[in-house]
Amino acid sequence: MNWFTKSPMDTQSLDSQTASYILTDENSFYYQFEQDLNQAKQEVIIESPYITVPKMRSLKAAFERLIARGVAVFIITRHPEEHDSFMVEQSEAGIQYFEKLGIQVLLCKSHHRKLAMIDRTIVWKGSLNILSHRNTREFMERDENKQKAEVLFKFLKYDQVSDIKKHLLY
Repeated sequence: MNWFTKSPMDTQSLDSQTASYILTDENSFYYQFEQDLNQAKQEVIIESPYITVPKMRSLKAAFERLIARGVAVFIITRHPEEHDSFMVEQSEAGIQYFEKLGIQVLLCKSHHRKLAMIDRTIVWKGSLNILSHRNTREFMERDENKQKAEVLFKFLKYDQVSDIKKHLLY
């Protein structure tokens, strides 16, 4: 069974048994992730401890399309005061961009999780910082399973976060 994705084209050859579970690396993740963002209908939650301007530029169009379609987007990230001086500026620029666009940003102390949840059905999780990755070797796992996503949603206590709670559409 081939669960590893080496390039965007490899994904298309996966059989139906593996279509809901995919492993990507730093080279193939963003292609798949943006495909999922383009299909999002109601809600996207991204947890990324770091935000950088170059990565924001590369994802700008995807975020703008989400907002234009009325998809609720939540970014959970590390508080800028926890970064060194260079990353403070990067983080603050990213937060300002998101807020100006209409994306809700939630700041957390000691944050280090790397995951994304799309429409409470698709979950991406692994070692890659979604909003800041640059040139390190990483992996991300994509799992499309509504029941597992709902369990994770509650486990992460998203259902207790007032900003996310008021957007409960399910």
